[in-house]
Amino acid sequence: MAWADTVIWWHCYPLRFVDAEREATDVVEHRLWRLTNWLDYVVGLGANGMLLAPVFASRSHGYDTLDHYRIDPRLGDEADFGELVWKAKERGVRLLLDGVFNHVSAGHEIVARALADGPASEAGGWIRWVGEYPRGFEGNLDLVELNLANPAVQDYVVGVMNHWLDRGADGWRLDAAYAAGPDAWRPILERVRQAHPDAWILAEVIHGDYVDFAARSGVDSVTEYELWKSTWSSLNDHNFHELAWTLTRHAQFASRFRPLNFVGNHDTTRIATKLTDPRNLPLAHALLMLLPGVPAIYAGDEQGFTGEKTDGAGGDDAVRPPFPIDPDGLSDLGRPLYELHQRLIHLRRTHPWLTWAGVSVGKVADETIAINLDGGAQRLTLGLNSGDSPVELPGLNGPLRVEPHGWALG
Repeated sequence: MAWADTVIWWHCYPLRFVDAEREATDVVEHRLWRLTNWLDYVVGLGANGMLLAPVFASRSHGYDTLDHYRIDPRLGDEADFGELVWKAKERGVRLLLDGVFNHVSAGHEIVARALADGPASEAGGWIRWVGEYPRGFEGNLDLVELNLANPAVQDYVVGVMNHWLDRGADGWRLDAAYAAGPDAWRPILERVRQAHPDAWILAEVIHGDYVDFAARSGVDSVTEYELWKSTWSSLNDHNFHELAWTLTRHAQFASRFRPLNFVGNHDTTRIATKLTDPRNLPLAHALLMLLPGVPAIYAGDEQGFTGEKTDGAGGDDAVRPPFPIDPDGLSDLGRPLYELHQRLIHLRRTHPWLTWAGVSVGKVADETIAINLDGGAQRLTLGLNSGDSPVELPGLNGPLRVEPHGWALG
């Protein structure tokens, strides 16, 4: 699908974005309009997609789903979602929904039926079990794993995905796709594509063989956690040799599918907090925007938001803050970083072939690296310098001067 090669996502977490209640409620509060208020901001940034964390009825944080067919009442209702869709379409902004299909809330009616009838029953076959007890996702007993190998569950997931694609969504992020494995998703996605061949499907995969997962599952993209980790750790450790090694892997991924590149998301410490030297923040964003793949900007990173993810209750709060009702409520302190993103996105729009470019590493040292980007007829070199002195790096189009804690493309 051609549109996916030009999309730049702005990733946000709706329930916290709109400052919703922490626990489920049946009282409908119409708050999705607060997301709609930010569409012009997204376009002004240069992005053209909204990647949304869960918007469906859940018990608390959105990943403990109670009803896949209902917009979370804390956000509004289907009419509110419809307004978001048409106003996004009006501006050329795509919408990607978060599909939490690996597990559901322990309070979901699917689980209630399974518990009532037992593991050996037809209803019991909808979930995974450990002996006589429902299996909790990664040990969380409030998140009961669905049995995606069950044809009835596959029918259910296909129905949900098509329902919201019919209503204007452009694709899905498959939460915890790694848990069920790639083979579980192929029969589901093949059926979804029969009805929606242009839908873009992203799989959350943290570890393992990304190429194999994409090929066997049939997804379009995989979350590039290897590049995320290497970005901040190579800068913090003054060790671009790590990044150079990771880029050999990234080149392999990008030759087979379009990886989802990110320097932050709703599950990670903010990049502005993660970096030990804030002067290197522009280098991280340059890698995000100029390497092959599909970039996703975690909402607020373009403003320099800070926040550390911690373990335990409330550990995600700092990286999932409420946003102002509209962009006018932002501090001017984030303006320089916002403008940097605009410049980086302009460069990417000027060179659309960067999405699928070949990657190789030229000269690399502890604090400098030259990354060659090959688009066939066009070639560029991205130079990074995390040191305190200017350097000259060899580029495909001639020497490249890179200022201290700076980047250059030429």
